[in-house]
Amino acid sequence: MRVVGRAKMATIVSPQVSVNGLGMTTAYSSPADPNPLRSVGFWALVSGALALVFVFVVILGPSMQTQPSVGTQIGEIAGEIKRSAWRSFLGLEQPAPEPVKPTLLDYLGFVPPILGGLAVVLGVISAVRGENWRYVVYGSTMGGSAILFYFFWWVALLVAGVVLLVAIIENIGDIFSFGG
Repeated sequence: MRVVGRAKMATIVSPQVSVNGLGMTTAYSSPADPNPLRSVGFWALVSGALALVFVFVVILGPSMQTQPSVGTQIGEIAGEIKRSAWRSFLGLEQPAPEPVKPTLLDYLGFVPPILGGLAVVLGVISAVRGENWRYVVYGSTMGGSAILFYFFWWVALLVAGVVLLVAIIENIGDIFSFGG
């Protein structure tokens, strides 16, 4: 025990939580321990923020590559459908698809959900350990938001792809025409 003024205060220190004589508890990320790097919640926050950054990188990545115009791409799709239909109609064999070498952007698609899940798990661990609630809430929210945003982005892409294919199939009669 140590004497502070007239009040006697006992300090019990454990590796996880310190309790003072007044019954108040402090966690790792309290002012008594200014190093947040030892907090699991801090790493939940960091992985959640990185997950959100990687979601935006994956979304914006394809637009940074050089591509033909949208009209050219739709024309190539329609032309491929026409050639494939004529080959099937005439009984010819379809050509084997050319293998495409995967790029780094193809592998980056796995990073956001993994980091988002890691942020949620670390946030739960931090909550169980009784660390600063802000780290728990911010890290888990960022990780969950990254997962949801990534999921809804893919849903939006699938809907846009279906709309494009329906538009091409509606004009299938024009594909088999020989005139202008």
